[in-house]
Amino acid sequence: MQFKVAAILATLAAVASATPTRRAECSTGPIQCCNSVQPAGAPDAAKLLGLLGVVVQDVNIPIGLTCSPISVIGLPGNSCNAQTVCCENNSFNGVVAIGCTPININV
Repeated sequence: MQFKVAAILATLAAVASATPTRRAECSTGPIQCCNSVQPAGAPDAAKLLGLLGVVVQDVNIPIGLTCSPISVIGLPGNSCNAQTVCCENNSFNGVVAIGCTPININV
């Protein structure tokens, strides 16, 4: 009987340690939480892009505004009350992110 309990506990421990942690990553970097996502030609997005001196080739490219990275899904403090996105260019200190695609992370 004790052997069965020990075997069950060992099996459960092995399964738990083999469960992968969900990293909040896109192929282009961390998942971003943006206050809004707009086309580059929208007034707010165009204004911020202009202030940063960023030129985009297409006014329809989705731009994330006021973004912050989400590092690990499910941890306290890593929730997003706005739009979760994967973006191609996140190198503007969270002011804007370029080429954003909305995603559903189902946390």
